[in-house]
Amino acid sequence: MISNLAFVHPEAKIGKDVIVDSFAYIAGNVTIGDGTWIGPNVTIMDGARIGKNCKVFPSAVISGIPQDLKFRGEDSTAELGDNTTVRECATVNRGTAAVGKTVVGSNCLLMAYSHVGHDCLIGNYVIIGNSTALAGEVDIDDWAILSAGTMVHQFSHIGAHVMIGGGAKVRTDVPPFIKADRDPLSFLGLNSVGLTRRGFGKERIDEIHEIYRAIYQKGMNISQALDWVEGEFKPSPDRNYILEFIRKSERGIIRAR
Repeated sequence: MISNLAFVHPEAKIGKDVIVDSFAYIAGNVTIGDGTWIGPNVTIMDGARIGKNCKVFPSAVISGIPQDLKFRGEDSTAELGDNTTVRECATVNRGTAAVGKTVVGSNCLLMAYSHVGHDCLIGNYVIIGNSTALAGEVDIDDWAILSAGTMVHQFSHIGAHVMIGGGAKVRTDVPPFIKADRDPLSFLGLNSVGLTRRGFGKERIDEIHEIYRAIYQKGMNISQALDWVEGEFKPSPDRNYILEFIRKSERGIIRAR
């Protein structure tokens, strides 16, 4: 159902059972999947690719042009996966020539007044808290939670299952499975509650804990700690992910408190 008070460009591709409420604006180079709700006063601009069963609340703006002075009008997209919710006044900018797209995965929640900058790549089941802002080219892996008011520096990488406290300033990379808070942002231990809720067993959590004890508490530098972990722990998806994440970090990782 499309309100008579909404504007939908005739070239926009609108799926089945989509609801577009009053005063929404939908540009021509837009695709919206089946069952999605576009609330009042929402602005969907060229380059938006919105999945199925999404909810976009009033005054949100999807696929606005990047806030990047290098942008020259190149074709790019802003993509939302299925079942993702974008709350009031949140903004998702489209990509630049750097990556070509901004991606928010499936089953995500972008809370009110949050901002996702150009070329960010966000995984599935990610929660971005109220007024949290991501600069350009930030990567966030699945199941991460960024509490309200978090500010994330460009090019930062946040690992899966991370829990970041409210008002944090993310200047360096945050490895997976951990809690991080304080200023400067610091390692505060495992996100044990989150891991348990997502089906991680005790032995699995204990092994991740021992890996991080080596990295943060045994007095070794990062390179030594990673080599020690590689030698002491059998290969596993969790061990391998942690090692790969830290070794590929270009900004360095957060330190212990």
